[in-house]
Amino acid sequence: MLDVYDLYKKMESNKVLLSFKGAITSELLASILQIVEMRMIEFQDSSKERKKVFNVLVEILQNLYHHIDDFEVEGTPDEVNTIKSSIFMISRLPDSYHIISGNYLYTENVPKLKARIDHVNSLDKDELKRFYKETLDNGVISDKGGGGLGFIDIARKSGQKLDYKFIQVDEKYSFFTLIVKIPKVIKENK
Repeated sequence: MLDVYDLYKKMESNKVLLSFKGAITSELLASILQIVEMRMIEFQDSSKERKKVFNVLVEILQNLYHHIDDFEVEGTPDEVNTIKSSIFMISRLPDSYHIISGNYLYTENVPKLKARIDHVNSLDKDELKRFYKETLDNGVISDKGGGGLGFIDIARKSGQKLDYKFIQVDEKYSFFTLIVKIPKVIKENK
């Protein structure tokens, strides 16, 4: 049996504001954004911090909504259910926000995604800006309808390298985890 109190303590110690596991829908996107905004207002975070966290959060949630691969789970002996399940958490620590997402993807897509993130992580602020403009200007749209700006945008708006991990589940599927840290504005004592 799941020890809910232990889970509660872990979430509390990691300052988790919101966590979710399941399929991301358009209705859910709006609700999550509204909840996070209310929580940030409660904490009296500056509008600049709220905007930065919001922009990154929107991009991550859109990635989960638009680019997640189907994951097949066994049902009855004659059926296989296809789901689009993911996990998402946002934590508010003293010096930063952490937005963590995870989802299944086809193992065959790992090398391309890894190369994309590694390339984004290799760029400095000015190079990211140029790469963003180049990607925007090339007009190439992926199979899933994106223009390839997501990770670039997340790195630019967070000002941080993207932390990620791939865990191979089986021959067909891997689990992708993305952790984005967004530094808080440190207020000086006067």
